[in-house]
This record gives sequence, structure tokens and C-alpha cells, in this order.
Amino acid sequence: MSLVNAAHGRSEDTSAVHPTGEKPPRERRTARQVVGAYAALAKPRVIELLLVTTIPAMFLAGREIPSPWLVLATLVGGTMAAGSANALNCVIDADIDKVMKRTRRRPLVRDSVPRRGALIFGLALGAASVAVLYFTVNLLAAVLAIATILFYIFVYTLVLKRRTAQNVVWGGAAGCMPVVIGWAAVTGTVQWPAFVMFGVIFFWTPPHTWALAMRYREDYERAGVPMLPVVATPQHVAKQIVIYSWVMVAWTLLLIPATSWLYTSFALLVGGWFLFYAHSLYASVRRGEATKPMALFHRSNTYLMILFCALAVDSAIGLPVVGLPF
Repeated sequence: MSLVNAAHGRSEDTSAVHPTGEKPPRERRTARQVVGAYAALAKPRVIELLLVTTIPAMFLAGREIPSPWLVLATLVGGTMAAGSANALNCVIDADIDKVMKRTRRRPLVRDSVPRRGALIFGLALGAASVAVLYFTVNLLAAVLAIATILFYIFVYTLVLKRRTAQNVVWGGAAGCMPVVIGWAAVTGTVQWPAFVMFGVIFFWTPPHTWALAMRYREDYERAGVPMLPVVATPQHVAKQIVIYSWVMVAWTLLLIPATSWLYTSFALLVGGWFLFYAHSLYASVRRGEATKPMALFHRSNTYLMILFCALAVDSAIGLPVVGLPF
């Protein structure tokens, strides 16, 4: 949901041997370096945006500022769950990461974390997340967290990612779950506003990810991942970005009955701002001009953060909700 390091690097060659036939000794690393390598498996920059959406969902669920301890427990459990999914993703996709310039500095590629260690780390984080959410939040939040991990690994990573250009459309559902978990943490249920917030992130994910994939199309092509920019023309991709952007902005308005004029104003303003840049990208592609899809990628992060921050402020202030017209 700012999200991806575009750092470049080269993987270490661990197969080299000395003339004596022995492998060269592994460079000794400090405890800080080891901890940092394992933390990188969790992709903390990806988790940042997930947390930005979870907290406002908790605010909206009660239309007030929730208990700080409940927020902390939910964020800790949610962070562990997301970290688990990301770490296990790194284990499965190590072969892809090795050939993509954008991901060559990841721990498994650089051999800074053993594959077995990464697998155990991911599984342990997942188990810990369920335990934290179950004992400090509620059963529903814990069940939703484990369902999210399983969906991300078995549906997105193992099935969709390498087989279809619609991978991030349907696989992106895993990234929508933090808002549902946040809602469940406060209410113990899942109600219609949670599904609307889910939909906002669901329709936001394709423009966000396809803009990134336009910039790194050669990377994905080299890795054999059929992202839309790999299998379709730039004009088609840009058109799809515009379509999903319009649906996303329209979908944000479904939250108006549960919010006040404050959220409504921000949803319209920031939605128009994002649509302007989505159309600008499409126009540039149609004219055959040089484009900067990463600009839209970064603006998509800003858009989502502003939208959900407005949602949190609206709920914290407790202004009268617009309500349904009937």
C-alpha cells in the first residue's frame, strides 16, 4: 500500500572455491547485520503503507479514537503477519529476485540469510502473528490474518504471479485485508464499510503496481513474470490504469454515508488530483512521448495516505455522518 527499493546490486557467488578445493570462508557478520538481513526479508517498506490503512479503519469502526493498546496490539500482529507473508514470498521467489535488477539486493539473493533460516523465520512470524492477535485482540482478527498469509502465498505467489497478467488484480486482495483486520479488531465483526475500504485498496493496487511495472518492464520480462506491461502495449496499460483509477475514486465515495463532509471533500479533491496524473500518463503514452510512470507510482502512495488520513481525522473529530439518503 515508498513501497519498493529500486536499489541495484550483484549477488554474491558462493560457489567459488579455493585451489585446495575448499569453499572460501563466509564473511563474519555482526549481530546487527544479521538482524538487518532478516528484517529485510519482511519488506518493512511494504508494511508501512499497510499500517497507514489499518489505523484509519480502526478509527472509522468506532467513529472515535480507539484504545491505544488495541491499536498497538493490532499493528504488532498485523506487522508480523505481513512480514511472514513477505518473507515466505522471498523464499519462493528467490529465483526471480536473482535475475531482476530491482531485487538483487534482497537477503536470499545476496546469501546474507540461508534459505532454511528464511523459511523458519517466515513461518515463525506467521505463528506469532496469529498468537498475538488471538490473545490480545480477538479470534476473528487472528483468523483473517492467517487467511491473508495463506492467500498471499498459495494463491498469489504460487499460482497467479507467474501465470497471468491479472496477477496483481486478484492477488492484490491480500494487501486489502489490513483494513478488514483493523475493523474486526474494534468491532469483532466485518461490516459493509470494511468491505468498501477493501475495495478502495483493491482498485488502487493495479494502477499502483502497473506504473511500477512499466518502469521495470524489462526486469519482469527477464524473470518470466507476465505483468501487464510485459504482455500488453504501453497504451493499453495506461488505459487500464485510467479505468481502474476512475473506479477507485468512485468507490471511495461509497464511504460517504459512514463519514462526514470532511472525508467527502478530501475524497473528491485528492481523487481529482490523482485522476489528473493518470490521464496525463495516458496522454503522454498516446503521443509517443517519454513517460515517467514512477511519478504516478509515488503519487499513488501519497493519494492513499491522504485519503485514509482524512478518514481517520474525520472519525476522530466525530462530525455528524452524512448517512443514507433514504
